[in-house]
Amino acid sequence: MDKLIKKVIKERLQFNTVSNNFIHLSQLGSLKFKSMIDAGVTLTHAIQSSWVKNLTTSTLIFDIAQFFPLLNHQLLFLIIKKVGFDQYISSFFADYLVNRKMDYLWNNFSFSTFNTNVGVGQGSVLYLSLFIYILENQLKNLKIPTSFISFVDNGLFISQSNLIDISNSCLYCSYNGLTNLLEKFGLVVEHSKTEIFHFNRFHGVFNPPPLNLSPLGKNILLPSNTWKYLGFIFNRKLTFHQHVDFYTNKAIFTVKCMKLLSNSSHDINSLQKRFLYRSCILPIALYGFQLWFYNHALIAYHIKTLNKMQRHTVIWILDAFKTSSSYVVEAIVGLIPIKLHLQKLGGRSQLRAYKLPHNYLLCSLIKSNLNPSSNFKSTTLDLLTNRQCSLVKGDLIDMANRSHKCFPFFFLLIQNFLLV
Repeated sequence: MDKLIKKVIKERLQFNTVSNNFIHLSQLGSLKFKSMIDAGVTLTHAIQSSWVKNLTTSTLIFDIAQFFPLLNHQLLFLIIKKVGFDQYISSFFADYLVNRKMDYLWNNFSFSTFNTNVGVGQGSVLYLSLFIYILENQLKNLKIPTSFISFVDNGLFISQSNLIDISNSCLYCSYNGLTNLLEKFGLVVEHSKTEIFHFNRFHGVFNPPPLNLSPLGKNILLPSNTWKYLGFIFNRKLTFHQHVDFYTNKAIFTVKCMKLLSNSSHDINSLQKRFLYRSCILPIALYGFQLWFYNHALIAYHIKTLNKMQRHTVIWILDAFKTSSSYVVEAIVGLIPIKLHLQKLGGRSQLRAYKLPHNYLLCSLIKSNLNPSSNFKSTTLDLLTNRQCSLVKGDLIDMANRSHKCFPFFFLLIQNFLLV
């Protein structure tokens, strides 16, 4: 019953905070309708938009060490009260958080009761959004031209400039402001997980300068050739070859492990193998496909790699010869070619955008008037010139173009209904 009551309160509180624009747009974790895919699409759109302006995008990722277990209850209560929540909500959090006690019981042995003045539930997005709002206001006061994305307690600073040294200076100031703010909260950044990466389409040798954090008592950050963020593997040109190779090999390894499901008496039949492939293997292989599968994208390498994976799987499903034709065995198993499957999933993913709330980051990237407070104004589609919009590629562009082709009047009614 206790967990059920907490879930009801959480659902209601999340609805009120999201509908009243209290949850920051840049927070893309632990909320309904939001996912890691949205964070990846937002980042790739920001990079593509900077390239049409001949700018280089620089990113700095950081991780807050033990964010949820170390939050002070009294400090959270004061922040909630100062932000302007209703008195009933402030009183609820005061009764729920302040002066809490805990004891541990192990079989017949129990510890003495002790006070717990710090720590909240893992993934409590409300407290993290309070921190993001304070950080965003501090960056605005310092007038640092950086954007910010957060996925739970993992943050990402984004700076765009024609000179990498200028971007490094902006990232340095943002990181300095972050560490100072966290110290006031009694929190620290896990510096071993802090990384920097630069996105540039230069065809020659690209040796960006490191980011020197030694004045802050930290390490010197050296950019690498690839960068992993939320499970997406990036390179500086956004080809995603390493990303597809990694998840394709992971899917093939999963297929090989599926053979362990059979025993000495009988094997799993073809229908069961097909079901395992559709439900367990394909989601692994196609993770994050929205970042590289879009209109006019160069995907010959990706499709070739995925076709090898699917061919390996259908031969395992049918126990067929390795020389069998791919189209024949796919037709017998009942699987469509991987490119057609991607087109189907991509179309469904684009339609999903039109049932999102209007105060959502992807919607603000399409129309700036929906969220004037967005920190991605420079990459918003309706603020780009016609020539820049024609050069920008990505899933977000396909999402915006689809609104003019599929039932435009129907989607206009939905958006007007959400705005009411």
